[in-house]
Amino acid sequence: MEDGTLILIGATTENPYFEVNGALISRSRIFELKALEKEDIKELIRRAVYDKERGMGSYDAVIDEDAADFLADTANGDARAALNAIELGVLTTERGEDGKIHIDLAVAQECIQKRAVRYDKNGDNHYDTISAFIKSMRGSDPDGAVYYLARMIYAGEDIKFIARRIIICASEDVGNADPQALNVAVSAALAAERVGLPEARIILSQAVLYVATAPKSNAACMAIDKAGEAVRTQRTMPVPAHLQDGHYKGAAKLGHGAGYQYAHDFPKHYVEQQYLPDGMEGSVFYEPRTTDMNEG
Repeated sequence: MEDGTLILIGATTENPYFEVNGALISRSRIFELKALEKEDIKELIRRAVYDKERGMGSYDAVIDEDAADFLADTANGDARAALNAIELGVLTTERGEDGKIHIDLAVAQECIQKRAVRYDKNGDNHYDTISAFIKSMRGSDPDGAVYYLARMIYAGEDIKFIARRIIICASEDVGNADPQALNVAVSAALAAERVGLPEARIILSQAVLYVATAPKSNAACMAIDKAGEAVRTQRTMPVPAHLQDGHYKGAAKLGHGAGYQYAHDFPKHYVEQQYLPDGMEGSVFYEPRTTDMNEG
């Protein structure tokens, strides 16, 4: 492949960046083939039924327009699903009084029992769907969120994975705007795992709809990220002496804990004193949003 002695041409239904050896990928030119449109699938269906050289035309079959529409729609861009259904219909359907094999809507429904959902658990469809799922919850769109939930469940996604994403969203995107969202998400994760499918779909739906419709705040996420950045980039200063533990042997003699003011001894359980290390006074990490219950 390096010098052109060998030319390798391949096709895969999976994302090659996930499934193909990295050494081959680095020496390859990748072309993405888009899913076929419904009309493209219908044209292939007609060829399969009527073309005597490249299809099954020699069987003398006919297909109704509504049956072709149904198969083209349920194939969801996958020509093989539609062609497999046509083959099954032609080979298993009795001939009518006119001697022809009639593929009507009832036959089509029998031949393709389940809608073909494009969802590869380790590839880009997986990541695209979970991304849309999270963004729908974050964007307060319950319809979008529950649609992508249904799509993942239908495709066989692990319910524990789904539940973990709901928990993360409840904390990252709802946070203190509605702390109950995290309790709902955690409870749903435990309940869904114990109950299992199909009933777990209802539990997950309840949690998803709660998180999607809850008020939003990412202040908790921003606070820990800002604090983490300070820890990574700034000099680590010692804990102020009055906040240090003064209970262990010899600590008091070193001045540890001296001058600490116990907040509950003051009105409203609050007293002004330094908590951040020296040199960081006035640093602000938590900036509550207007929806945060803890604001003010």
